Amino acid sequence: MSTQHTYRVIVRGTWDGLTDGARARLLSEVDEHGLSAMRFTEEGSLAYDRVLKHFSFRFLVVSDAEDGEEMASVIAEDRAEALLRRDGFGHGELRSTATDMDTMKINRKGRPSSAPA
Repeated sequence: MSTQHTYRVIVRGTWDGLTDGARARLLSEVDEHGLSAMRFTEEGSLAYDRVLKHFSFRFLVVSDAEDGEEMASVIAEDRAEALLRRDGFGHGELRSTATDMDTMKINRKGRPSSAPA
């Protein structure tokens, strides 16, 4: 059995070809999708503003470590595409960045450095 890692993936895109109905729906829900709503979840957290130009999703993806960040990005982009299609929201090309939370180094403030001066 392969080791599983947890990835935080941000998927970004640009709205494109929004219908009047989709635009009205997005604007009616814009307050629910601002900075305070951004969280990494398996279901995805959508963020955008009133300009309706760009959007981003935050996803938490658990995947085989040997598949790495590239596979986590593909999984997250597939999830974003499915959500956008389900809701009828037109968009351009999606791009993503992934961070492997299991290999991320944490620098703690206030701890003495072991590096020579």
